[in-house]
Amino acid sequence: MSFHTSKNNGVVVVDVDGQLIVGNRQELKQKVLDELEGGERKFLIDFSNTGYIDSSGLGVLVSLSKKIREQGGELRLANLNEDLRTLFELTKLDTLFNIADTREAALTGF
Repeated sequence: MSFHTSKNNGVVVVDVDGQLIVGNRQELKQKVLDELEGGERKFLIDFSNTGYIDSSGLGVLVSLSKKIREQGGELRLANLNEDLRTLFELTKLDTLFNIADTREAALTGF
């Protein structure tokens, strides 16, 4: 499990490689909060290489979304597989997040 952070036209892109679960959610949260404290306001989390997110992982995404919005920023998600998209629909989190099918689509119009 790892998180890779890069920048693309002023957007902080976080690639999640592996599962987002209770054991690693704090690492993701800290990476995003460090960028937020550094003045970044646009975030994209790419789940291309993620097969599973547990409830604590969902919780950290909701928490990050709230903190980023409070700072006048935006958090978008991209590349959710079919299972993850279903999870977001069942939990109604698809209404909270801007979810794109591809990284390129998510970056468009940021």
